[in-house]
Amino acid sequence: MPSFMEQVKTVAFHTLGCKLNFSETSTLSRLLEQDGFVKTDFENTADVYVINTCSVTDNADKECRQLVRRIQRRAPESMVVITGCYAQLKPEEIASIEGVDLVLGAAEKFNITEHLKSLTKGNSAKICSCDIEDVNTFHASYSVNDRTRTFLKVQDGCDYSCTFCTIPMARGKSRSDSVASVVDNATQLAASGVKEIVLTGVNLGDFGKGFTGGKKREETFYELIQELDKVEGIERYRISSIEPNLLTNEIIEFVANSRRFMPHFHIPLQSGNNEILGLMRRRYRRELYAEKVALIKQFMPHCAIGVDVIVGFPSESDAHFQDTYDFLHDLDVSYLHVFTYSERANTPALDIKPVVPVNIRHERNKQLRNLSHKKQQFFQEQHLNETRKVLFESHSKDGMMEGYTDNYIRVTTHFREEWVNQLVEWELR
Repeated sequence: MPSFMEQVKTVAFHTLGCKLNFSETSTLSRLLEQDGFVKTDFENTADVYVINTCSVTDNADKECRQLVRRIQRRAPESMVVITGCYAQLKPEEIASIEGVDLVLGAAEKFNITEHLKSLTKGNSAKICSCDIEDVNTFHASYSVNDRTRTFLKVQDGCDYSCTFCTIPMARGKSRSDSVASVVDNATQLAASGVKEIVLTGVNLGDFGKGFTGGKKREETFYELIQELDKVEGIERYRISSIEPNLLTNEIIEFVANSRRFMPHFHIPLQSGNNEILGLMRRRYRRELYAEKVALIKQFMPHCAIGVDVIVGFPSESDAHFQDTYDFLHDLDVSYLHVFTYSERANTPALDIKPVVPVNIRHERNKQLRNLSHKKQQFFQEQHLNETRKVLFESHSKDGMMEGYTDNYIRVTTHFREEWVNQLVEWELR
């Protein structure tokens, strides 16, 4: 009987979660296309479906299950491969889902072609995973032709131990690409026509840890951005997310003086109350966060600043939440990404009491999302009548196209082919 690989023609991908996952899915797609697969849309019937999962929230787990059920109804004979964080954390749980054929953990996802070669449709799923402590290699990834902005993975894993987070268990210890390799990737991307690169990682500011040829390497994120700034052809870099304690003053000053690094930071806060930050085991207090925001605005008054915040963490009282709300209200930031706390297996936060009722969590989420909307409107109004460069994206929706200014204000206008992937001087109205 011929192996499944010999019969395969089409593959479809679906990504759950973060920008890092998007970059890795794009790389998995290129690996399979190089081996003869033809990529198709996830809504089409395909021979193989690959779902790259997230497990930051309970919703991501549920969505994975729903996707597998949809595939089962549409194409019951197709192969279903699950990889990503959920696959590393709960491989047996995923393998028990009817319709799943292959589960690839963190160390095996980039060996997907080899695993498919030996795969046959059976009654039980094959699990290819290992203990997360054994995951110590770095695989560079980037997205191309998926979006105007290319996500370039330069770091993976995390050595922090935040009490709510499963990421260290799903992705392992902090490790990085080398500065030289990242610069080489950026140079290749520039040659392919890419105009904007978003630097991604699990803990981006921790860039520099890793092993090359068995030797420990120590480089820094500051050294990386200095070298990337010299790459000709890349018009824009964005830093996807960076911890406040790792966002050094020299990084802020460098971005302020760079032509290529955009005036845009995304800085996780998680709580504006120091007691809750302590229970979360975050490595800073809110005073440091406020100092970083003030310094950014001193150097770049026009800079966009995004904030991650979690509501409903165990023991978060009304007073704690009000503390966070007031802190964010008074902070000169541009928008919020609000997450409702959800219980994750094997995390220390499960032992913190009292538990916040789910309805209160949702109400707090709503309040902060409303605050975010007001912040975003205020930030945009500050820049009305200014002329800023907009990089327009390729996709057309109902005859419209959109793009972003350097400081991350979204602009929508009628589609014009000649503006695709081009920087256009635009008056904000």
